[in-house]
Amino acid sequence: MNNHRVEKMEHVAVIVADVARARTFYEGVLHLREVPRPESFDFPGCWYRLGNLDLHIIGRDQSDPPSRRHFAIWVSEIEATAAAIESAGYPVLWERKYKIRDINRFFTEDPDGNRIEVMGPDAGVT
Repeated sequence: MNNHRVEKMEHVAVIVADVARARTFYEGVLHLREVPRPESFDFPGCWYRLGNLDLHIIGRDQSDPPSRRHFAIWVSEIEATAAAIESAGYPVLWERKYKIRDINRFFTEDPDGNRIEVMGPDAGVT
């Protein structure tokens, strides 16, 4: 009998070269709420709680090279979120080629080039 199964996604980890700079983006631009990390972690980083999933920011000497790898977040006001991200100086690249019914979405990136998909309800505005 197979008694093991995956129950949920627990966390996503992102590598950054500058944790303080990443905090400015994730807290100041995306308004994520930092949560405590285990005391035994002796390397730079910070954690954020998004619903029942954590985002782990891990500091290393250099960030990962750019790629299409990404994580996605859901927002209730996608137009306002896009405007806030753009006004903070980060890219907002709307995804129009691969449309998902009733969903509007764009891609941005954190200061280290980590790709983030931002999704929200399609208000038919963009």
